[in-house]
Amino acid sequence: MSTVRESINVDVPVTTAYNQWTQFEEFPAFMEGVEEITQVDDKRSHWKTRIAGVKREFDTEIIDQFPDDRIVWRTTDGEASQRGVVTFQPLDEAHTRVNLAIEFEPEGMAEKAADALNIVDRRVKGDLRRFKNYIEERGGETGAWRGRISPS
Repeated sequence: MSTVRESINVDVPVTTAYNQWTQFEEFPAFMEGVEEITQVDDKRSHWKTRIAGVKREFDTEIIDQFPDDRIVWRTTDGEASQRGVVTFQPLDEAHTRVNLAIEFEPEGMAEKAADALNIVDRRVKGDLRRFKNYIEERGGETGAWRGRISPS
């Protein structure tokens, strides 16, 4: 397994940053390589990605979600193996630090080479920059889901 950790400060309150991150179907607007996400239910999503010309489809499940604090997920089926956590740390009333950690299993020579060259790290850093621009330019979230999912 490989791990990527990145953080970014966004100029919005913690609730705004968290609320936007719960809108998974909006991820293609700021995540490079994510073509489509379909929210199946409160816990499950189906992802379609294309990264370096390689198409992947997989399902994810949220295993822990606490509003304004964290979302923890893992893949459950499909062509990718990963798990991750995003946390939201209020810096003050108008600023938030978003911390993202992803563990993944590179498949095939191309993905292993991309991992060795830190391409995945740069992709995640770029996605967080695009999230920052997306949420700051909007000035507010496109929606919110504030439910609690507890680990079993």
